[in-house]
Amino acid sequence: MLSSTKRARSSADASYGIFRRAVQISALAIFAALSLAGAAAARPLRLVALGDSLTAGYGLPPGQAFPDVLGRALKAKGWDVEMVNAGVSGDTAADGLARFDWSVPEGADAIIVELGANDMLRGGDPAATEVTLAHILAKAKDAQMATLLAGMVAAPNYGEDYKRRFDAIYPELAQRFGVTLYPFFLEGVAGERNLQLGDGLHPNRDGVERIVEGILPSVETTLNEVKR
Repeated sequence: MLSSTKRARSSADASYGIFRRAVQISALAIFAALSLAGAAAARPLRLVALGDSLTAGYGLPPGQAFPDVLGRALKAKGWDVEMVNAGVSGDTAADGLARFDWSVPEGADAIIVELGANDMLRGGDPAATEVTLAHILAKAKDAQMATLLAGMVAAPNYGEDYKRRFDAIYPELAQRFGVTLYPFFLEGVAGERNLQLGDGLHPNRDGVERIVEGILPSVETTLNEVKR
């Protein structure tokens, strides 16, 4: 039979072994958690540009569309960003909403919504465009994506009333949903023939560079809102 001293020592050894094992398991768990956190922090931010031909890169060579140029500008400023070009030429706001679920990848961190120009060019009801854009912003909010709303303005030939109603869409939605607003996507490009393609509507390569230069601070503001 074991003496009381030996029994006590055996019990102490067993307790120490259990304690040591528990410490090892805890250390492994902490290491795994830190590794996962580090991997998440190292993952590039995924930024989606959901738009029409102005996003898709109509009439431009490969690699010169707005998302491509924006991605390079962001990387030059130190951002680790993966750009997703979800632009489709000819899309209205309703078209963008209809394809939102398959055009915007699951897990995207931020989104630029650039839609509405074709609604205006077709003389669509501004109230209907506003409702549709609101649905898009609501879906982005539900997906917890930081959002930048790129505005558009109506051409003067539609009349003062139409222009007033259409131009009001974007600031009103930005305020309602608490998202960053870039008031006019074509700022500095519209009306500048040297920055446009021959159709007088779409930006050329220099025009895209001008758009990116103007919108870049707003994009950075949006990326700073990403919840990691």
